[in-house]
Amino acid sequence: MTARSTGQGWVLDIALAEDGFNALHPAGKGYMEQLGHDHTDFDKVFAQVQSGAMLLKAWATVAAEAEERATDHEAEGFAQTAADFYLRAAVMWGRAQYSIHDAEDVRKTAFRDRCNHCVERLGELRGNRVRRVVLDFEGKHLYALLHLPAGEVRNAPAVVLGPGMDMIKEDYIHAAERYFTSRGMVALSVEGPGQGETRAKGLTVDLTNYERAVSRCIDHLAELPEVDAGRIGMFAISMSGYWGMRTVATDPRLGALAGFGAVSGDFETIFDRAQPSFKNDYMYMSGYTDEDRFTAELAQHLPLGDLVTEITCPLLLGIGEMDELTRLEQALATYERIRAPKEMRVYEGEFHPLGGVAAETFRYGAEWIERALAGELGTPGRDERYYVHSDGRTTKGCANPPWWLGAVPHEITDAAAMAPS
Repeated sequence: MTARSTGQGWVLDIALAEDGFNALHPAGKGYMEQLGHDHTDFDKVFAQVQSGAMLLKAWATVAAEAEERATDHEAEGFAQTAADFYLRAAVMWGRAQYSIHDAEDVRKTAFRDRCNHCVERLGELRGNRVRRVVLDFEGKHLYALLHLPAGEVRNAPAVVLGPGMDMIKEDYIHAAERYFTSRGMVALSVEGPGQGETRAKGLTVDLTNYERAVSRCIDHLAELPEVDAGRIGMFAISMSGYWGMRTVATDPRLGALAGFGAVSGDFETIFDRAQPSFKNDYMYMSGYTDEDRFTAELAQHLPLGDLVTEITCPLLLGIGEMDELTRLEQALATYERIRAPKEMRVYEGEFHPLGGVAAETFRYGAEWIERALAGELGTPGRDERYYVHSDGRTTKGCANPPWWLGAVPHEITDAAAMAPS
């Protein structure tokens, strides 16, 4: 636990009691629905929460209710209704286990087992189109879910679905089916180093092993007869947008990257100014118990810096104007350094989860990747910038907020000036 989380936990408890999930992620419910959380389940969970300590019980309680409903429907022969409830239960069991930062805690194991059981039942009821995958990686294992389109599939485009630091592979089941496999694409939702089962089985994240893990996932996809090895992209959220940029800078086999809320700023913003839980989470993911050592060893090395100048494939970045983990000025400065075919979309008034535009970003990102892998968006010098207004309008040609009145912060101009041509 960090000093801030220990000393300021009472503040979060008051905020949760007053404003529920919005206290954690403003306007984030729309984003959570894209991860398979039915809004009625979500409301039931947070109706039971008056403090952070109550979250674990609430998630587990409502997950058990959804799983019982799934079991009843399956017994009556209503397979797809049952599968929908198994999905709802799986993501909630996943939330419950995530709340425990101790791989040895038997409750974490019990909740993970329930999650896995629900995914197994879901997969069977969906015609085995959702399958668990375990990959050897540097002496340990990576855990993932393979999502396949219906029918006979050969040489299809594929996408690696990268979760944020507080996500798990199951969070992508709904999105994989709705936005990717329904379009004939193969998807692999992953838990890289530090995440989910991969972390629970002992693999922590360091400064460079996540991109190697993504490369291992590309190896696996490229070997599948269903996949065209020359058309593999990545859809990434939050911290996996950071890891995704590291991957496309080092592994040319990725043909496109769409990253939303990609963390690309300084260490202090995400770990010392944002909610204390983010630093707690990343310390657990990386295996640190000493906060001072964590800060000393990561603060100078975590930022992407000029690594993004090595990116060559088409890149889409989308960020909320008020993102609390990466200041907009920093995101735009990172964008200026990139010389690959690129696109930036800034969403007015949105915070890190992009909750008010979540359905749009998932659909647009999926379609953008599909087009990029088809060779449509890779024109050298392509640079598309958009400011997406909350009233439905879109300003094209500039991603800077209009209220800046044309004044551009020095971070952005400095990055543009120093970027290689």
